[in-house]
Amino acid sequence: MPRGGGYYGRADINFRSFFQDFNMSKFVVYSSLLTFSMLFALKRDGILHWSWWSIFIPLFVWKGFAVSGAIVGSIVWWRRPQNHLNAEEYIQYKAMLISLATHLLLLMFELLVADQLESDRHYWILVFVPLVFVSLISIPICIWSVRHDRSFELELFCAVNMLQFIFIALKLDAIINWPWEIIFVPTWIVLCISLVGVLYTIIFAGILLRMTEVNAEQRRTSTNSALGYSFLVIPLLVFLVLITNKLDAPKSDQWISYYFTASAPLFLTFFTLIMASFGSRGGNQYWFGLRKPPCQFLFGICPCLQLFGNISYSLYSNNNSNSNSGTASNGATGAGTPSSSSTSSSSNSQDLSEITLVYINSSSESSKKKAKNKLDHVVVPALALEMPD
Repeated sequence: MPRGGGYYGRADINFRSFFQDFNMSKFVVYSSLLTFSMLFALKRDGILHWSWWSIFIPLFVWKGFAVSGAIVGSIVWWRRPQNHLNAEEYIQYKAMLISLATHLLLLMFELLVADQLESDRHYWILVFVPLVFVSLISIPICIWSVRHDRSFELELFCAVNMLQFIFIALKLDAIINWPWEIIFVPTWIVLCISLVGVLYTIIFAGILLRMTEVNAEQRRTSTNSALGYSFLVIPLLVFLVLITNKLDAPKSDQWISYYFTASAPLFLTFFTLIMASFGSRGGNQYWFGLRKPPCQFLFGICPCLQLFGNISYSLYSNNNSNSNSGTASNGATGAGTPSSSSTSSSSNSQDLSEITLVYINSSSESSKKKAKNKLDHVVVPALALEMPD
C-alpha cells in the first residue's frame, strides 16, 4: 500500500508484539486485587451480604495459581537435571521459590484477616504479624533481585509500607487513637515522593516533544511513561484523600457516603495496571514449568491460535485527490511481489485499511524461509491481504 505523504491518521495494531509482551503474572495479580477491592467496598457498604470468606476468594485464587504453578515448576526442575547447570534457569527457579515463600506468608495473613472479620477473635497486631514479616524479608529480597536483574514490585511495596502496616494494626486494636490522616502518614510520604517523580516524567516528556533531534520512538516512549505514571499515582492520591475523609469525618461532613464511590480512583489504578500488563514483558518462566512466555506456550500446543497472534492491522486515510493506480502499485512493499491495482480519482479523503497475516512460529528455519518466499501481497484501494499460499 502507498506510504507517501498523501496518507495521514495512521494507526497500527500488531497482535504479535501484543501477545509477546503479555505478562501473565501481573495480569492475574492486578485482576484479583481489582475484584477483591470491589467486593470489599460493596461488603462495607452493606450491599453484599456474603461472608468474608467469599469476599476473599479472588485473593485465594491468586495464591492458588502461585502455589500450584510453583509445585509444577519444581517437578519440571527436578525431572530435568541438565537444567541445573544453566545459571539463568537456576536463578529463575530460585526466584520462583522466593516468590512462593512470599505468597505463602501473604496467604497466611489473608486467612487471618478473613477469620478476624468473620469471628473477631484475634488481636489485629497478631493478624498483621505475617505481613510485617513479609515486609522485613522483602528488603534483602529486593537487594537480591536488583543484583540478578529480577522484578520485585510486590516485595518493594511490602518493604516501603512496613511502618504503615504496624500503624493500621495498632489503630484497629485501639492501642493508638490517632486520626486516620495521621495513621496514613507513611503512605502520604510515599505518594508525595511518587508525585514528584510523575511531575519529572511529565516535564521530561514535554521537553522531548519540543526537541527536533529526538526521534519519534523516544518521544512516544516518554509520553506513554508520563501518562502511565499519572494514571497510577494521581488516582491513588485521590483515593487516599477520599478514604481518609470517609473514615475520619462525621457522617454529616463526609464528602462521599459509600466506600465503593470513594474507592473508584483505586479501581482506575488497578484497571490501568491490568492494561499495562499487556505491554510489560517479563515474569518468571518457570511457573507451571512452561520455560517460555505463556502465549508462546499456548501457540505451541494450539497452532490454530497462531492465526490471531500474527495479525498486523493498519488504518490510514488518503488526502491526495490526484492519487491513481500507479501510485498504489509503486508503493506496494516487497521486491518482486506481484500486485494488482485499481484507479481511484475521488477528490475526497478515502479511508484505507491493510491486514497482514504472516505465518510464523514454524518448526524449522527452512519452513520459515519457504513461507516467507511464498507470501502473496495483493493491493487494492480498500483492503490488502498478505497470506501464505
